Amino acid sequence: MLANSGIPIHPAVPGIMAKVISAPAIQLPIIMTNDALEAYDSLMARSKDIFVLGSSISILHWDMETKMPPRGLGMRAEQLSALELLIHKKITDPEIARLLEVCEREAGAFDPIKARNLSLLRKSYNESARLPDALVAETARHQTICNGSWKKAKAAKDFKMFSDDLAKMIELRKQAAAILMEVKGSKTPYDALLDQFEPNMTAERIDAVFRELRDGLIKLIDKVQSSPTKPDLSLLGRNIPVDVQRKISTEAMSFIGYDTVSPEAGGRLDETEHPFTTGSYDDVRITTHYYEDRFFSSLFSVMHEGGHALYDQGIPREWMYQPIGTPCSYGIHESQSRFVENVVGRSPEFLNYALPRFRKLYPKGFKGMKNKEIIAAANAVNPSKIRVEADEVTYALHVIVRFEIEKDIFAGKVTVDELPQLWNQKYSDYLGVRIENDAEGVLQDTHWSGGAFGYFPSYALGNIYSGMFLDKMQKDLPQWRKGVRNGDFAPVLQWLRSNVHSKGDLYDPADLIRVVTGKEITVTPFLRYLERKMSKIYGF
Repeated sequence: MLANSGIPIHPAVPGIMAKVISAPAIQLPIIMTNDALEAYDSLMARSKDIFVLGSSISILHWDMETKMPPRGLGMRAEQLSALELLIHKKITDPEIARLLEVCEREAGAFDPIKARNLSLLRKSYNESARLPDALVAETARHQTICNGSWKKAKAAKDFKMFSDDLAKMIELRKQAAAILMEVKGSKTPYDALLDQFEPNMTAERIDAVFRELRDGLIKLIDKVQSSPTKPDLSLLGRNIPVDVQRKISTEAMSFIGYDTVSPEAGGRLDETEHPFTTGSYDDVRITTHYYEDRFFSSLFSVMHEGGHALYDQGIPREWMYQPIGTPCSYGIHESQSRFVENVVGRSPEFLNYALPRFRKLYPKGFKGMKNKEIIAAANAVNPSKIRVEADEVTYALHVIVRFEIEKDIFAGKVTVDELPQLWNQKYSDYLGVRIENDAEGVLQDTHWSGGAFGYFPSYALGNIYSGMFLDKMQKDLPQWRKGVRNGDFAPVLQWLRSNVHSKGDLYDPADLIRVVTGKEITVTPFLRYLERKMSKIYGF
């Protein structure tokens, strides 16, 4: 998960990149005036100020989740509220509108990168300027309070301890959505929130994509359940001490090239209730949660968050502080984390490389376990209650549950008090599991406590995008699996750097997918990838 870093992932104005991509090959040069150039430079200076303040917020959020004493919550809420309000005032300064107008009068004189920066700033200004200062400050303040009550409620397994704060958060987001809906021209309040995470994506479009994905997954689940082959899942429950898991995590981070140990390190690994990634460029931090009886949970959590971190660190340094110097979207961000976690981390090649090294660190824990058995267990299809521990095949069903509930919340079809029952029923219907308590049910994720409604679809979209990237990478790097088996992740990382990370926010997500793969968004490559992997494990 990406934490609320305060560093915006800037969505783009609809259609702007289509103009950039399809620009005529030959055109008369347009000379930029000094006024336009000075206005642009002033806007970039302001963008830097906003970015730096946002990075400060990310550190405060990290500290709140890792090091802050319990009594610090009230002051932290005030600190974050003050910073968010300051950023909001800087983004909505009327001088930004004037400077944008100066630049826009000479729009044809700007190269594609500068034009993209201007479009991102324009969208950010238009949307932020409509949000009242009081609403921004109150939302930031309540995010901190709400997160604290969520933690207490989850520990107590009691949704009622969280429901009032959640209701207030929903109301605050509904107020923002109503305003943003008008600015963006969205059909529904929920679409307005979705656009903040996945630019130009709508619930209607997601419904169509998820329907195709769900149908394909159900067919695959039926094949798995009909197979006589049943991986031994008890292997995943072996007790591995936390201190050993920390060493294994360091090995995993070193493998993917995420540095937390050298004198020049730009990363950290810490421990939290819910894993997340925050930061940018030279300071990107990840967290995980260790369970002694669920070793693979923390391993794949580290791989997942490490994938996020590599993306944040891979954006071109020359774009630092510029709007374009941010990730494309949350869905593209999740594609990178899911790619590293699943396509690489759960692959037979990586596990065959890594398991002998894990055995050296703790022979007792892996005694008698064959690589083939562990690989099968790590990739087994087993409907579960917890999203972050779900297998690749059933994972999207967890996301679809959340997506459908969020739509109902913002359509006024469900009350806060009804959420636990609705959640539990959907888990029974979609995954065939019985939720025993609120901690493993509606309270399992932190997202709603931070008001991140519209985030969840990004996870499933990330899977779809990762399948498309894999399809293209296999054509470009047909020997990549052999390299991973030999402990060489560098070619894979370089491919991701060149094709995804280096693009920053140059494109909207659908445009980026088209630029990288030459195709429109489709679930086919992801379903094909799962079919191939599961057929080897389950023998169909």
